[in-house]
Amino acid sequence: MAASLQIFQKTKAFFIEIGDISFFALRFFKEVFTKPFEFKELMRQCYHMGNRSLLLVGVTGFILGLVFTLQSRPTLMEFGAESWMPSMVSISIVREIGPVIIALICAGRIGSGIGAELGSMRVTEQIDAMEVSGTNPFKYLVVTRIVATTLMLPLLIVFGDTIALIGSAIVENLKGAVSYQLYFNQVFDALKFSDILPATVKSFFFGFAIGLIGCYKGYHCKKGTVGVGEASNSAVVYTSMLLFVIDFIAVFVSDIFFEV
Repeated sequence: MAASLQIFQKTKAFFIEIGDISFFALRFFKEVFTKPFEFKELMRQCYHMGNRSLLLVGVTGFILGLVFTLQSRPTLMEFGAESWMPSMVSISIVREIGPVIIALICAGRIGSGIGAELGSMRVTEQIDAMEVSGTNPFKYLVVTRIVATTLMLPLLIVFGDTIALIGSAIVENLKGAVSYQLYFNQVFDALKFSDILPATVKSFFFGFAIGLIGCYKGYHCKKGTVGVGEASNSAVVYTSMLLFVIDFIAVFVSDIFFEV
């Protein structure tokens, strides 16, 4: 009985939080189109989230390309299909592996950072001070960060995919004596509009999810300094789950659309 009651309470709390996040998102869409627009803060957040994530995304993409090619090559060689390596790697990375892995990496770096930053401002009453002084903290702190993540994540994914393909090309050049020109010619021959468009569209939703969950957790942080750690941790967990849900929906919808 006690276990059933506990499950019911946790389920109820989960759906209540889903509703709160939905209202939080609706408030964002309301505030984002109203003046004043915080362009200076938006540019600062874009630099902070984009430029400072380049090294992490680049290293992740490079290792992803190396490992994926090294692991796939022996299997293709058994069937005498190693010539398909550039096509397989490019389609796999651009359509699915690159966007999801890089989004998860950014969720860990950017999402947790937003949650910790806004959580610290909440527990130290800086957000309350902004409200008292007549400043709109939601527009200045939340809107700018969500817009920045929505704009920057697609660029980071394109950068990471490019580095991953370069890493794959290096392996093919060393292992299979394939020239870089031949490798990338096959890559561009294999990629189609139906491969690039869904991956690009869902990357904007990935960025929106990272910014939304991170800002929500930090903005509603409680329990003092302990809550800052909880906000940062839960932001990563919730965002990771939401990324997989968005990815499933994007793949399902794109398959239906392009089959038609």
